[in-house]
Amino acid sequence: MCGIVGVVGKTPVNQAIYDALTVLQHRGQDAAGIVTFDGKINIRKRNGLVRDVFQQRHMNKLRGTMGIGHVRYPTAGCSGKEEAQPFYVNSPYGICLGHNGNLTNTGELARLVTRDDRRHLNTGSDSEVLINVFAHELERAAEGRPGPGDFFEAVAQVHRRCRGAYAVVALVAGAGVVGFRDPHGIRPLVVGRRSTPDGDEHMLASESVALDALGFELVCDLEPGAAAFIDADGGLHLRQCVDPVRHSPCIFEYVYFARPDSIIDNISVYKARLRMGEALADRVLALRPDNDIDVVIPIPDTSRTSALQLANRLGVKYREGFIKNRYIGRTFIMPGQSLREKSVRRKLNAIDLEFRGKNVLLIDDSIVRGTTSRQIIEMAREAGARSVYFASAAPPVRFPNVYGIDMPAAQELVAHDRTEDEVREIIGADWLVYQTLPDLISAVRHEHATIEDFDTSCFSGEYVTGDITDEYLRRLEAQRSDDVKVARDRGLAASPLAAKVS
Repeated sequence: MCGIVGVVGKTPVNQAIYDALTVLQHRGQDAAGIVTFDGKINIRKRNGLVRDVFQQRHMNKLRGTMGIGHVRYPTAGCSGKEEAQPFYVNSPYGICLGHNGNLTNTGELARLVTRDDRRHLNTGSDSEVLINVFAHELERAAEGRPGPGDFFEAVAQVHRRCRGAYAVVALVAGAGVVGFRDPHGIRPLVVGRRSTPDGDEHMLASESVALDALGFELVCDLEPGAAAFIDADGGLHLRQCVDPVRHSPCIFEYVYFARPDSIIDNISVYKARLRMGEALADRVLALRPDNDIDVVIPIPDTSRTSALQLANRLGVKYREGFIKNRYIGRTFIMPGQSLREKSVRRKLNAIDLEFRGKNVLLIDDSIVRGTTSRQIIEMAREAGARSVYFASAAPPVRFPNVYGIDMPAAQELVAHDRTEDEVREIIGADWLVYQTLPDLISAVRHEHATIEDFDTSCFSGEYVTGDITDEYLRRLEAQRSDDVKVARDRGLAASPLAAKVS
């Protein structure tokens, strides 16, 4: 999962990109990068948060009126600094690219890129494969200085070659910024416009909240299989490059990843989470009609919206029982189980008086590995709770996510091959209630939404790209499980790229 942004303005864009990346920091906390163009390509990228990667001396060197930015959480390749984005290739023209999502045919593409396209790969990142595919197709499409039609033809060929999830922004030296979205629209990408005395400025971003923060007006969500090209003069060009497949955005964006003040594919994330809380309340009443709940307490921050609506529907007190240390990152996307376990108690502290002697219903957005849930329930009991009940605004996460969310190994998912009662025992709750998948879909999809389907693969095991096999999932687990990542980061494992290309 990553955050991407691209801007073509009338004045220097370095500060705008920096500000947008800070707004999108929740989408990736491992690395950050900015590229600008002022006759030459200027690039700064490193591991770390946006505020740590960019100091004033770095910003001074990022000159130019066009640029792109990226915040990374690694879900393919490794977490080393060499895989921080944007990536750069010199030929043709000079291209820099940032990618959100995961390709599912990386191995096949890597072989073709090195053998047929005669390009060299330095890392195990699927994003490096993607930039080389795009560069090769742009070189084939364009003669001389590329125009909008050349970019759209190159993107069309990328769509024909690449499978999986990809929302992309790319800067082409001297030409402009191009963005595109996979034919399923799994990962989000929005287009914004801002009027200035010197003319219109345009922006591409993962979430609409980045547009809001910089005073851009939302023009549209980029359609699946479509591309947007912003030329060096600021002109916006849109084209449907391939026929869209059935639009299936990732439903986990609405459950957890996106900020609540974002609108994705004409669906308010905030309102979707309100409806999740209403549906979950009805589920609690159906399964536990004679419950003795004294207080509803959310696990901050993403479950607050659902928990408040649930409490209102149940007619039970809502209280903030945990205080979050905002200087600790999101534990779900921290690399490695041991780090996640250590960080939960550093991140949250219980207010004893909200728990002591009470029957408490804890609300979380989802239960993935069970680490956070188990430790938070322990904290509630230590704070004096008489009984601790638990409800999840999402269904059981039973299957790997292969489209850019770090759930690669089925055996690490607490609900995989387990009943709900077995999960309850593992996390230590007195009773446990999950949202149903039909209720979740109904909560996210509202009467004015044009979306009919969602990627629900981590709940249902149904993969919208249609190319995911048991063998693929076994290879993914062998490359991306916690144990493998820890070993690789210590230099004890072989490069995943070597395994893919051999």
